[in-house]
Amino acid sequence: MGLVVRIAPLMLALGAAAIPLPAQWSQFRANPQLTGVSTAKIPSQLRLLWTFEAGDVIESSPVIDAGVVYIGSSTAELLALDLATGKVRWKYKTKGAVGESTPAVSAGFVVIGDLAGVVHGVYAKDGSPAWTFTTGSEIKASPVIFGDRVLIGSYDGNLYCLRLSTGKELWSFKTNGPVHATAAVDQGLTFVSGCDGIFRAIQIADGKEVYAIKTASYMGASPAMLGDLSFVGTYDNEVLAIDRKRRAILWRYQNPTRKFPFYSSAAVWNGRVYLGGRDKLVYCFDARTGKPLWQFSARARVDSSPAIADGRLFIGSHDGRLYVLDLLKGEKVFEFEAGGAISSSPALTEGKVVFATQDGKVMALGN
Repeated sequence: MGLVVRIAPLMLALGAAAIPLPAQWSQFRANPQLTGVSTAKIPSQLRLLWTFEAGDVIESSPVIDAGVVYIGSSTAELLALDLATGKVRWKYKTKGAVGESTPAVSAGFVVIGDLAGVVHGVYAKDGSPAWTFTTGSEIKASPVIFGDRVLIGSYDGNLYCLRLSTGKELWSFKTNGPVHATAAVDQGLTFVSGCDGIFRAIQIADGKEVYAIKTASYMGASPAMLGDLSFVGTYDNEVLAIDRKRRAILWRYQNPTRKFPFYSSAAVWNGRVYLGGRDKLVYCFDARTGKPLWQFSARARVDSSPAIADGRLFIGSHDGRLYVLDLLKGEKVFEFEAGGAISSSPALTEGKVVFATQDGKVMALGN
């Protein structure tokens, strides 16, 4: 293509203040901006280090903090596994099965939602209960922790803001439909891509809506932040770039021949946007123009959200494979056959990749 891409070392930037990248993958998409990017160094050759059998379907994504892997399971459990060995550190029983809600870890707490509509605050050191908060319907969104606040959506239509230490409700914001996606955070605002077809900016301080942008599309994916732009896929078979400064949609992309929804949440890096589609493709776009830069074809739909580190993209597929792709060219550099469909998203930490399968396995790859 003749395209020259310069990769910045440790931060994301596009027309706004740079976003520091985390050393830990301690919540869904690695950070409150939901960028899906890590500073971890990952070996070029990967092998299976361990497998943990959870006993039922896993749609939750793993997170990693201080040498521990945390993940929810359909067995109605929050699991804490040793990163080095895969052995159980502790198990916490949730009220209902855990669906897609992914844990978030901060300040000694682990937070997760379940399909009974309960948000659980758990002490990370031993899995003992700290608090619970009950919503009006099931929770599939992942919690985002920002300072002493937990932001999490429910199918009762509300986005809730809770105090991390106590679970006390600080405010709630009512949308016009279920809140399925995970909220993103940037510059004192939280952003929700809604099932009601509205992209909302809400003040974290008091829960007041600052603005709303109609997308006319049902969105199950979570928005990724890059500078003044947000990126999200829709059930109307489109990828949207939303200009938050102008409060308008900057561009829309739709595959001209393959009309399938986008459920994967985007990763953003160095002026590029990456995500998977139910059309079996992994896409890379220019963030400013929406121009497709490359596509990679898997063997089944790609609901998994990509993770980026060390010049590579890591993503699962319903074909049962974890793919590792070159960021610039989209060429496959490695694949691992897990045996079960992978709908959740991989977590990255120094030297290791951790992911889960729908047949109930948690796996760690490394060298």
